[in-house]
Amino acid sequence: MKNVEELLSGITVVERKGAAVSKVSGVESDSRQVKPGYLFVAVRGASVDGHTFIPQAMAQGAKVIVCEEFPTELNGEVSYIKVDDSAVAFGLLASAWYGNPSRELTLVGVTGTNGKTTTATLLYEMFRSLGYKAGLLSTVCNYIDTVKVPATHTTPDPLHLHRLLREMVDAGCQYAFMEVSSHSAAQHRIAGLDFDGAIFTNLTRDHIDYHKTVEAYLKAKKSFFDGLPEGSFALTNIDDKSGLVMLQNTRAEKHTYSLRTMADFKARIIESRIDGMTLEINGKTVEVMFVGKFNAYNLLAVYGATCLLGQNPDEVLRKMSLLVPVAGRFQTLHSSRGYTVIVDYAHTPDALNNVLTSIREVLGNRGHIITVVGAGGNRDKGKRPMMAREAVNLSDRVILTSDNPRFENPNDILNDMLAGLDAEQRRKTLTQVDRREAIRTATQFANPGDVILVAGKGHEDYQEIEGVKHHFDDKEEVEKLFAEEQA
Repeated sequence: MKNVEELLSGITVVERKGAAVSKVSGVESDSRQVKPGYLFVAVRGASVDGHTFIPQAMAQGAKVIVCEEFPTELNGEVSYIKVDDSAVAFGLLASAWYGNPSRELTLVGVTGTNGKTTTATLLYEMFRSLGYKAGLLSTVCNYIDTVKVPATHTTPDPLHLHRLLREMVDAGCQYAFMEVSSHSAAQHRIAGLDFDGAIFTNLTRDHIDYHKTVEAYLKAKKSFFDGLPEGSFALTNIDDKSGLVMLQNTRAEKHTYSLRTMADFKARIIESRIDGMTLEINGKTVEVMFVGKFNAYNLLAVYGATCLLGQNPDEVLRKMSLLVPVAGRFQTLHSSRGYTVIVDYAHTPDALNNVLTSIREVLGNRGHIITVVGAGGNRDKGKRPMMAREAVNLSDRVILTSDNPRFENPNDILNDMLAGLDAEQRRKTLTQVDRREAIRTATQFANPGDVILVAGKGHEDYQEIEGVKHHFDDKEEVEKLFAEEQA
């Protein structure tokens, strides 16, 4: 049981009605999870309004209701608390319920269209290699120091999020690194978090199905920086046109990184190989096991943030040379037949361009690029023809296939992608709805020295079809084909 007034201490209450309730046995925003004595927060979601579930929450024993509008019928034994924004209140209540764990951690958030997972994960790996206990909240997986906790969302709901942070504190973690998605910022799922730093990677078209416009998408990312407290740091990529926008209204200490111009943290690529590259960072050389300009940016962000958190720059570079790529992010597999397969999560036009450009820069004219790519169903349709064009323009052969069709007909998605291609481009393009067969076809086309890019799903180990998730892992499929080649 926890004191209601203590839970509400950081929240501005607009009005109260009903009974005076002093203690509650839990906090919840899902009426189905409410138990007797709980505090229920009625949150307005993108598709569901929690206010409609207030009667159900009370029927299940809720004693305190936090809402933006009082229900028409009040129960005299229930306390009703009106707030301006119940989503923000839920974040603050979740934090208070778990004892405000983010205040006991050095918490750094990473936002941007591409690079969030890699940057957050490498920061986690970096600090563990430096001898610290650390936590990670990411798209691929959450970690409480060494304990793996499966991830369901890029940024969990507030209750789950603050519970994970409390478990990190209890496990002795000093640092935590997390991806901050545009959805979580827009929906105030990061309310109640005490950030010590924030990193902006880049911004290109994504999630337009949710945000409707690029401007709204940008505004969601920027709101994260606007909310940073004094004493924290804001590290931004000034080579991106939105980089300086992030710093406009922040109270945090401002820092920059760049591959093209003067910045606090500056890098350049000296040499690229298919399995790594040589970087110069702030005048010092380091060999890394990563490929591509986009990864140079990610590593530079990791370097900058680690230094801003007080670590020795030379030791940071030494540890950086030992870091390995994140699962499903430019993951390189070598066939006994002499070709290479790269599995990558690239699922936006810009990400696809970044990966294919990096492959071409390393490959030169020594081999062909064969790209297997699709687009997700029930998401931004506008990027589908753009994805197809990027793939065709930067590849020698393209096989368009299914990604996660969800509730759409996979053929309709492929037709949307084909609509972006002219007759000449279609001549080097195949369509194969079955993703397994598409990957197999690509390996049959490949000759020694060629590179196959299997893009769009990366770390995901499923395909979502008609609401059902079927096991499917690009890396596993490639490895099965390699085993067949050797049989």
